[in-house]
Amino acid sequence: MTVPRIDPFHAIGISTIAHRMAAEGRDIIHMEFGQPSTGAPREAIAAAHRVLDSDAMGYWESMPLKARIARHYRDSYGVDIQPDQIILTCGASPAFVLVLGCCFAPGARVALARPGYVAYRNALRALHLQPVEIACGPAERFQLTAAAVAALDPTPDGLIVASPANPTGTILPADEMRAIAQVCRARGIRIISDEIYHGLSYIEPARCILQDDPEALVVNSFSKYFSMAGWRLGWLVVPPELIDAARARMGNLFLTPPSLSQHAGLVAFDCRDELECHVRTYRHNRDLMLDRLPAMGLDRIAPPDGAFYIYADIGHLTDDSLAFCTRMLADTGIATAPGLDFDPVEGHRFMRFSFAVSTDRVEDALARMAPWFDAAHARRP
Repeated sequence: MTVPRIDPFHAIGISTIAHRMAAEGRDIIHMEFGQPSTGAPREAIAAAHRVLDSDAMGYWESMPLKARIARHYRDSYGVDIQPDQIILTCGASPAFVLVLGCCFAPGARVALARPGYVAYRNALRALHLQPVEIACGPAERFQLTAAAVAALDPTPDGLIVASPANPTGTILPADEMRAIAQVCRARGIRIISDEIYHGLSYIEPARCILQDDPEALVVNSFSKYFSMAGWRLGWLVVPPELIDAARARMGNLFLTPPSLSQHAGLVAFDCRDELECHVRTYRHNRDLMLDRLPAMGLDRIAPPDGAFYIYADIGHLTDDSLAFCTRMLADTGIATAPGLDFDPVEGHRFMRFSFAVSTDRVEDALARMAPWFDAAHARRP
């Protein structure tokens, strides 16, 4: 078996250039990553300071944090899970590796939406699994449908669902989520649900897959809603029969998440007033961009229901989104993500903006982009 080739994460390359430019004195607006510009909640940071002064720390798994997460599922979704079903991880990315290792043997076929998060496709390949990409266009708001899953032939072993989705921020309607779960149950397809953007909704709350399929696996994280990306803390919810397999892989591959982060995460769960202020900022940023991007010629957008992304069609301006984003960074100081990361087929004509920055930076970015896009239209034959 040969070592699989995986594609680079092009937004990381864009970000590297952006940081180099910043070191040279350029004013850079970072819209390339889904990374909140706010820090962890104030009370969580205060708790971390107290722990640093009183606890030497070590390898540790917080039972109170697992119990708090289990209570969150009861309170938010009406789903009863046991704390033992929760595996604390070093962020969502290791949780995803655990899921794939627990559920699938090399060569297994796992379906996913295209466009979708770059690491889905590449992690599958790195683990000798076969990604089965389902093309999702504007008609489906770039989301999966039960009909598309039902039409897959041969039947895949697994399905990755993301709602809100990256790069589009679209949310699956409740009836579509239920229908997808029914199709997967009938066909024996294991569902993995990426729910790291839950809590970041602007239209209606996102539905948890466990409401429709108790045997599904759920990946979540403190990075997005809780504004704790750098703390590297996430969790995985597994059905009872996979607890031992997941714990064995977590212990052998990653040991435990950072102890300090677990202490802070427990406190962060109850900092809702502060966190909801962030959501209001993101909603305002979203409205600003949706209002002003069409005047720049970016009017082919599926308005995001959640998360903090705008996925825009730039096919009338370029057939090379990586070069386009690189040039825009050089000219304007605005770092964005090329659609090529999320869609290797159609992504050459899309770009993604993250509006997880402060409102003043969004306004500055829009002011810089307006003349630049005017010039880009003038350059186009």
